Amino acid sequence: MGQQSTAREAEYLEFAVARSGHLYRSACLLTGGDTHLAEDLVQEALGRMYALWRRSRWSTGGQRIENPAAYAHTVLVRAFLTHQRRRSSTERPTVELPDAPARASDPELRVTLLEALAQLSARDRAVLVLRYWEDRSVEETAEALRSNSGAVRTQSSRALTRLRAVLGDSLVETA
Repeated sequence: MGQQSTAREAEYLEFAVARSGHLYRSACLLTGGDTHLAEDLVQEALGRMYALWRRSRWSTGGQRIENPAAYAHTVLVRAFLTHQRRRSSTERPTVELPDAPARASDPELRVTLLEALAQLSARDRAVLVLRYWEDRSVEETAEALRSNSGAVRTQSSRALTRLRAVLGDSLVETA
């Protein structure tokens, strides 16, 4: 049992190292650029994954988890939505992003999009990140958000409309 446990922990460590960067980028998008909250959400998601990983088989609720990476993103989104529900109504995300080295070819566009995402509701951000950043299907997004496919389609459409309204002409100017 000791060897098997050690092998499982090594396997988890490999998974966590490989996926933490992608989880962090998704968390930054969900939080509208709040890097500290993004780090907290990634740690929470990885902690929950570790607890699940230690079980003898990759299963939860009697169902086998076929894609641990996708499941980790689902855990991340659910942790974000739970955090948003608990959040005090007096707290507001900051508009200014911390200084960071530009790695993208167009940092102005990235900042503009992050600022626009920050102005959307938590649910709208979650739908957009899952559908368009994570490139998940409507059904996968619905499962992650504990919703139905029709609601996800409607939310996606409305969230994109809100994002376009927030961006206005600034996206055309930046692009």
